[in-house]
Amino acid sequence: MPTREPPAAYPRALGLLARREHSAAGLKRKLRDKGIESDELDAALEALQRQGFQDDRRYAEALVRSRALAGQGPVRIRAELRMNGIPAAGIEAAFAAAEADGLDWTAVAARVAARFLPALDAADRGPAALRQRHKALSFLLRRGFPQDMARAALALRDDADPCYP
Repeated sequence: MPTREPPAAYPRALGLLARREHSAAGLKRKLRDKGIESDELDAALEALQRQGFQDDRRYAEALVRSRALAGQGPVRIRAELRMNGIPAAGIEAAFAAAEADGLDWTAVAARVAARFLPALDAADRGPAALRQRHKALSFLLRRGFPQDMARAALALRDDADPCYP
C-alpha cells in the first residue's frame, strides 16, 4: 500500500478555518504541530489572508463577543487574545467594536453574579454571609472581571435592575 502524502498547508488551513475563526498565530501553531514546514505555511497563510479567509481583526471581534456571551470578563478575554498572538492595538479595536455594538461589561458581570444572589439574600449577616460573598467575588474574579466591576455586580441586587435577565 503506498504511503499517503500529508495534505499541503493551504487546504489543511482552509479546513480549520471552515470550522471556526483562528488567529494567524494559532493557525501557524496548529499546522506546525502537524509537521508542515514554515515556508509552505507562511505562503498558505498569506494566500488565505489575501482571499479574506483569515483575518485577525475578525477573529478578535468574534472571540470577544462569544466569550462575553459565555459570561467571561474582559481581563480573561484580553489574556486569551494576547496568547493567540493578537497585538494590543487589535485587542483594543475588538473591545471598542464590541462596546460600540452595545456590549456592556457591567451587565455581563451582573448576569454572572445573578446566580449567587439567592444564596447571598438567604444568608443572614455573619460568617455565612461573608463566605457566600467571598465565594461569589472569587468566582467573578476567576471569570476575568476586574475587582471593582465584580464588587459592583454583587452590590446590584435590585430585581428591577435592567442588568438582570
